[in-house]
Amino acid sequence: MKIIQCYAPTNDYNEDAKDQFYDRLQSVVEKFPAKGLTILMGDLNTKVGMDNPGYEDIMGRHGLRERNENGERFADLCAFNKLVIGGTIFPHKHIHKTT
Repeated sequence: MKIIQCYAPTNDYNEDAKDQFYDRLQSVVEKFPAKGLTILMGDLNTKVGMDNPGYEDIMGRHGLRERNENGERFADLCAFNKLVIGGTIFPHKHIHKTT
């Protein structure tokens, strides 16, 4: 089992800071063997949205509102690494969808 805890820059950060974060996160994910369970958690500052066309393998339709830029980056990272966005798979009360 691999557990990765992280804090992502907010959507308002500059592109370079976000690129650097996601490049670093990708390098951390790649360090571990593909076998076994990978848990990526933390304050990712994303909104992955409810629409999942193109992302059906990694997310459900129970996200929150529209996908923002960070949500797009996160969904792409998850799709590339075959990580599932667990909070979108099952329905939740609206107050439990945000932190």
